[in-house]
Amino acid sequence: MKNLAGKVIALASDHAGFEKKQVIVNYLQKQGIACKDFGCYSEESCDYPDFAHKIGKAVNEGEFEIGITFCGSGQGISITANKYPNVRSALCWNAEIGALAKQHNNANICAIPARFVTEDETIAIVDAYLNAEFEGGRHERRIAKIPIK
Repeated sequence: MKNLAGKVIALASDHAGFEKKQVIVNYLQKQGIACKDFGCYSEESCDYPDFAHKIGKAVNEGEFEIGITFCGSGQGISITANKYPNVRSALCWNAEIGALAKQHNNANICAIPARFVTEDETIAIVDAYLNAEFEGGRHERRIAKIPIK
């Protein structure tokens, strides 16, 4: 894994994503990577926007450079986080998409569809996303066109 020394990865989920989030919390800790968990903290039913807003605000304001989110489909938590102007949350359902989210879109949040990926796939997605580098070039021009002017 690329050097993430000194960086803290922001994490958030709803109840449907809680189990996969815990897999990644444990995985990151074993890799020596610090994380901040914005919730939720159990499998008790809850609303994904409550946690998407917490991580979205933190990434938007530059408190964290990157985050990883989880909900059942990955869609709702990603849609909500993307309401923040400096957030680029990408739905990542496999490792190739996880890498491309960073390489081409400079995504600062990787959203994972917890009900549709295995634990091994979840780890592979996170590895691919965290190890990828933004390629810049033509992609920089495209990203500059995303904000509403």
